[in-house]
Amino acid sequence: MSLTDLMWLATAAYGLHILEEYQLNWRDWAHGMLGLPVEWSDFYVVNALVIVLGIVAANLARHHPGIALAFPALMLINATFFHVLPVLRGRGRFSPGLITAIVLFYPIGVACYWRVSHDGGLRMRALIGSLVLGAILMAFPIVLLKIKSRRYFRQDR
Repeated sequence: MSLTDLMWLATAAYGLHILEEYQLNWRDWAHGMLGLPVEWSDFYVVNALVIVLGIVAANLARHHPGIALAFPALMLINATFFHVLPVLRGRGRFSPGLITAIVLFYPIGVACYWRVSHDGGLRMRALIGSLVLGAILMAFPIVLLKIKSRRYFRQDR
């Protein structure tokens, strides 16, 4: 399977992940376990953007695999830091999204990196760059959530 095919598969997997999070009430879990002031409207906008990022990554995969790998990096970071580790720290309390994170994100994310490595395109710069970009993409909406209530950023004053 080509990296482009894997990126499309990753995008579809993310769609299933979003469905799992929505149906199992990730918002309330995020309030209680992570202390995130997230609302459903935030969830919709952020996850619509994630799907757009997946489409962009699939389209960049052939000519810019290092940039495209930011999408599976995002998936692996999400799976690890927002699903698996919180379950471990929360003494087994289920995290909506955990099933697709384990069953889909890890194997597809690793397959994307393996494909680029096997094709000879996974240099240290591409690996580190993709992980940094994936981390930035993961952190950006969280930072916005945390600062939106600060006086400087409020638009109702």
